[in-house]
Amino acid sequence: MSGSAHGHTTAAWTGVGVSFIGFIIAAVAMVVPSPVLVAVGLVVAALGAVVGKVMSMAGFGKKAGSSHTAAPSNQTPIGSGV
Repeated sequence: MSGSAHGHTTAAWTGVGVSFIGFIIAAVAMVVPSPVLVAVGLVVAALGAVVGKVMSMAGFGKKAGSSHTAAPSNQTPIGSGV
């Protein structure tokens, strides 16, 4: 997956960040028994996907036709030398 640079965009990082905050809110709400706050946290987590998609459509995602592949390394791999 790292060879294709999957998710290395502003849209992806923002979407994951918003979802992470939503899951943190839901987790805290489970410790402090608050079903309403759990629901709010899960809604915020779901909004992370929407934010990521909207930002991608606005041009902050992976550009169509661009292939972010890792360049092959010409370095000799580190090994035991056997």
